[in-house]
Amino acid sequence: MDIDVLILGAGAAGLMCAIEAGKRGRRVLVLEHSERVGKKILISGGGRCNFTNLYSNPKNFLSKNEHFCKSALSRFTPADFISLIEKYRIEHYEKKLGQLFCKVSAKQITLLLSQECHEARAKILFHSKIVRVQKLSAGFEVETNQGKYQAHSLVVATGGLSFPKIGATDLGYRIAQQFNIEVHEPQPALVPLLWNAEDLQRFQELSGISLPVQVSCHGQVFKENLLFTHRGLSGPAILQISSYWNCGESVIIDLLPDIDIQTWLIEKKKRKEKGELKNLLSGFFPKRFAQAWCEAFAPSRPLKSFSIPQLESIAHQLHHWEIFPAATEGYGKAEVTKGGIDTHELSSQTLESKKVPNLYFIGEVVDVTGHLGGHNFQWAWASGFVSGQVV
Repeated sequence: MDIDVLILGAGAAGLMCAIEAGKRGRRVLVLEHSERVGKKILISGGGRCNFTNLYSNPKNFLSKNEHFCKSALSRFTPADFISLIEKYRIEHYEKKLGQLFCKVSAKQITLLLSQECHEARAKILFHSKIVRVQKLSAGFEVETNQGKYQAHSLVVATGGLSFPKIGATDLGYRIAQQFNIEVHEPQPALVPLLWNAEDLQRFQELSGISLPVQVSCHGQVFKENLLFTHRGLSGPAILQISSYWNCGESVIIDLLPDIDIQTWLIEKKKRKEKGELKNLLSGFFPKRFAQAWCEAFAPSRPLKSFSIPQLESIAHQLHHWEIFPAATEGYGKAEVTKGGIDTHELSSQTLESKKVPNLYFIGEVVDVTGHLGGHNFQWAWASGFVSGQVV
């Protein structure tokens, strides 16, 4: 077949690009290495796909170039994707903080995208393993296990390194490097953190406990739940802050962000409260946690036996628990990959390479990483949409 646009990857960004290019009458072929479209879509949100966020805006993204995402996000908004959802009468709901999920199944999203591709006459070829990409005088040639394909434009929508079990690879980064396009080192993001050896010994028995906390790192602050695991910390608050954390650095946890625990403790002491510290703290935390925390930082004894400076120190520790994680849980547990194609190498209007005409990079492979809660899908839709307008 004659092809105008070759797209590598049938994920969220690649399919959106295929739809928009097809609508313009472009002859589109999507090459997908697996047996189906949107594998990451299908497993996201517990199988219900957190497909966007009502409040998604550039502040919800991190990148070496913080302004890069603004153009695409302004041209394809959450409301635009919601219109597509409503066109197919897909029931959805807001879980919290603007996060929108399918009521029934993430399969509804992949069916929607497949149908839109069909209507736009965009073809998808499955089980396509990329062997080589070559620049021609009038376009590109992609050699696969099923043959060679040539096209005027090539769109790299291969995703990042997260979820290797469903086929994530570094293909997009290798293609960029082939054309001397700079790549910022990829790293796992939105990922659980692992205890260091000392804290593992102290806290591994707390697995399963969840607490509402506020976490901070590099001036970024997130107020959500934290979850203790048998290896470290997870939960929305930790996943969010992990995108800003680097190995060797600390994360600050405020265990009681809405309570002035110093005043509370001192007032209890002045009233000659007879209870032990761990029992008093059990009014705020599960007993297991209160006991483990006291064993680590303030051996429990009757409150009246603590001095005012000691209570001030205890309060500071509760509001300013500094942990030094050993590492993240890696790509196997990471929601997304941060880093990737340097955005200074791309046009923010079209996602086209500034060095190589008609070569585009979209979605997760680009150095634009969203917060937890539907923002990464919104970037995929937006970057796919704007590239699809011009390829």
